[in-house]
Amino acid sequence: LSDSFFMRDFLHSEISEIEGIPNIPENPDLAIEVGKCLCENVLEPIQEKFGRVSIRSAYRSPSVNAKGAENRNQYNCARNEANYAGHIWDYRDEDGFMGATACIVVNRFISYYESTGNWQALAWWIHDNIPEYSSMYFFPKLAAFNVSWHERPKKTIKSHINGSKGVLTKPGMDNFTGEHLNEYREMLKELKL
Repeated sequence: LSDSFFMRDFLHSEISEIEGIPNIPENPDLAIEVGKCLCENVLEPIQEKFGRVSIRSAYRSPSVNAKGAENRNQYNCARNEANYAGHIWDYRDEDGFMGATACIVVNRFISYYESTGNWQALAWWIHDNIPEYSSMYFFPKLAAFNVSWHERPKKTIKSHINGSKGVLTKPGMDNFTGEHLNEYREMLKELKL
């Protein structure tokens, strides 16, 4: 898909393994097209700055996602229609647009996050420096986050981390525009970037 990422990196699925459902795209050409956009425009620039990016989960076939939505308490998946152009890469969303989501960990960021709890520093850096991202949603473990590329980017940052749950920014909020260097300057110094 790009210099550092292969499609197979995104096909591993715990739901697929546990439930015995193949996690293979039904529309492979579309999955590859949007996977390239996600990798080239979002993941490669993050990895270029911070080093290794680990993929926790990414592509879900409609049948894998449906099983995850059916057992929402166990797997925490949204229904298929809500995941088209998200975790389900090979289907366009209800408006006909393409998109792709991957849950990633920025390995070099883990120690900084664990010592400071400041997940927002990475979020603001991406917001300021990766114009092709569509959305980010941060989780407490390892500051893992869903990051998306989409033809019609939403440009939202949300968190599921205790003490900072909710929306960090989105279009129309006072903090959305401008540079946010003060929010991540210390992180860059600490990580020697």
